[in-house]
Amino acid sequence: MLLAIDIGNTNIAMGVFNKKKLLKQWKIKSDRDKTCDEYKILLMELFALGHVKVSEINDIIISSVVPPLTPVFQSLSRDLFKQRTMIVGPGLKTGLPIIYEHPAEVGADRVMASLAAFEKFGGPAIVVDFGTATTFDAVSRKGEYLGGAIAPGIQSAAESLYLKTAKLPRIEIVKPKQAVGRTTVASMQSGLYFGYVGLVSKIIDVIKNEIGKDAKVITTGGFASLIMPEFDNIAGYEPFLVLEGLRIVHERNRNEK
Repeated sequence: MLLAIDIGNTNIAMGVFNKKKLLKQWKIKSDRDKTCDEYKILLMELFALGHVKVSEINDIIISSVVPPLTPVFQSLSRDLFKQRTMIVGPGLKTGLPIIYEHPAEVGADRVMASLAAFEKFGGPAIVVDFGTATTFDAVSRKGEYLGGAIAPGIQSAAESLYLKTAKLPRIEIVKPKQAVGRTTVASMQSGLYFGYVGLVSKIIDVIKNEIGKDAKVITTGGFASLIMPEFDNIAGYEPFLVLEGLRIVHERNRNEK
């Protein structure tokens, strides 16, 4: 079986695949200070709870946007699974040409999500990932990664209001009952929620003007389910899009590992 690991700035997503089927998936907090041994203990506990045997893992692939954690998980793979890891980066075949001035600048997670979206929905496509940042990735009709847009994540914006102002509280991000808030909390929730609905809607529109009005919109990320009900033009919500992209890349490169 394949263990796919996506190391992000806030969370680390992991999934166990049996061929094309995602059997188990977990998400843990990214912590640059954790040692290989600490992550090993955590992973062993997750495997035990998920009734997955360590010995059943015979392939591992990692994408990472946190360079200090990449060697930690490489060591974990050697120590716990007795396996070498496939790392997403230059030299791996993705089948998704990157049309970008500096391809190495594109986060591996964005490429994996775009690849999986194109494989499932075709192109042109726009992948909106509601993560630590809210990212928009454009894929051409021919299956080329064209680039996109990056905005602060809605949680990051909420934290910024709390940390950078003297009197605004930390709030739960929910859809408010009305746009005109009658308390400070309700006003903040209105600004964040409806502000992000407007941000997402506008960026999707301008990207469609550039890559094709028929571009399909695919969403992923933790806050996607909160914002999605405001849109009627979403082709699909795919919570494990990056993990699926990792599976596809592993399949295309496993004979060359």
